Amino acid sequence: MSALGHVGSTTPTKPVKLEKPRKKWLPYLLLLPGGLWLIVFFAIPAVQLFATSLYDPEGSLEEGYAMTWAFGNYADAVQEYLPHFGRSIGYAALTTVICLVIGYPLAYAIALKGGRWKSLLLICVIAPFFTSFLIRTLAWKVILSDGGPVVSALTALHVPLPDGRLLATTPAVIAGLVYNFLPFMVLPLYASLEKLDPRLIEAAGDLYARPVSRFTRVVLPLSMPGVVAGTLLTFIPAAGDYINAQLLGTNRQYMIGNVIQSKFLRVGDYPAAAALSFTLMAAILVLVFVYVRRAGTDEVL
Repeated sequence: MSALGHVGSTTPTKPVKLEKPRKKWLPYLLLLPGGLWLIVFFAIPAVQLFATSLYDPEGSLEEGYAMTWAFGNYADAVQEYLPHFGRSIGYAALTTVICLVIGYPLAYAIALKGGRWKSLLLICVIAPFFTSFLIRTLAWKVILSDGGPVVSALTALHVPLPDGRLLATTPAVIAGLVYNFLPFMVLPLYASLEKLDPRLIEAAGDLYARPVSRFTRVVLPLSMPGVVAGTLLTFIPAAGDYINAQLLGTNRQYMIGNVIQSKFLRVGDYPAAAALSFTLMAAILVLVFVYVRRAGTDEVL
């Protein structure tokens, strides 16, 4: 009886549900559109550009170019236009530093102090994107002209100007680059600072940390992904830009982008233009790789 009672009181176990096998191919399917885009619009053009850089430099558009595997195009191009490479890297680096100095306080104010005006302030930051890049640069040409408001104000303040003017100088080119690429710095910084928990700053203050220590030990380390992303998004396009140097400067301020544009569209020297383009791309990739490794943040990758 006890055995039967024991058997009768046993509750039946619930059937175990077998988990459906995960669809391992789903992530690859989601990556397919982006992968195809990169292959068609980056990988294939990059291979074609590299092949063009090895064409016979003695060819022409009329007679055509022959593939002679002329690796000497790279040495000739770099040796002849090394100052333009240095000028491009220098202008881009200076532009990035200025954008960081201006953009960080702006992004900090919007993210942590913006309040209900946060959306409006962000719209003001991205408002220049509503206008063409070329039109914005032409507007700066008018602003920085000899009779423009900036020169008039500096002259009234007795600020010395190179050759008595501001347009067609290096500061004008840098000003145009900073204006055009500043939003690329502010937006990543804002995205990083907006995720910052204000209670961490308050806790640092409760531990008697001074404002400078709070910034250097709490705010800055937590915002480093935005700093790295913003500097990359600013430096890379600034290094290859040629519109600002062409409209706001002279041939003394020409960057490597101006040389590449002239070689492709005016001179028709395709091998040299391709060699310069591939060299610039390779140099930027190396600089970016070293910078990201030294920055020590993995969240931007």
